[in-house]
Amino acid sequence: MAEVKEKTDITVTEKAHKEIRRIMQENNIPYTYGLRVGVKGGGCSGLTYTLNFDEASKEGDSVIESNDVKLFIDGKSLFYLLGTELDFSAGLNGKGFKFHNPNATKSCGCGDSFGV
Repeated sequence: MAEVKEKTDITVTEKAHKEIRRIMQENNIPYTYGLRVGVKGGGCSGLTYTLNFDEASKEGDSVIESNDVKLFIDGKSLFYLLGTELDFSAGLNGKGFKFHNPNATKSCGCGDSFGV
């Protein structure tokens, strides 16, 4: 298991934290689990964000704690996600998690896909 970093490279807003905890509670996911944040190829801009719950980190993961949420991030994804803020919005443009990624040079209209 990877060691927890002191420095937070990715942050989770209070709104995102509340939504993550709500989803965990509704789905009986123990609070000891972490949120796996990743990037994979696809989407209209080239890369797509992924979110899943995981019981533990995997070999090669970075483990980051932000706003009382444990994040598991593989090395390739971390490269694209450094400095990113994970937020949650329930506004007029749709309800869901939003990634505010300073590394993205382009993104699609829905915000689920980005390019660097």
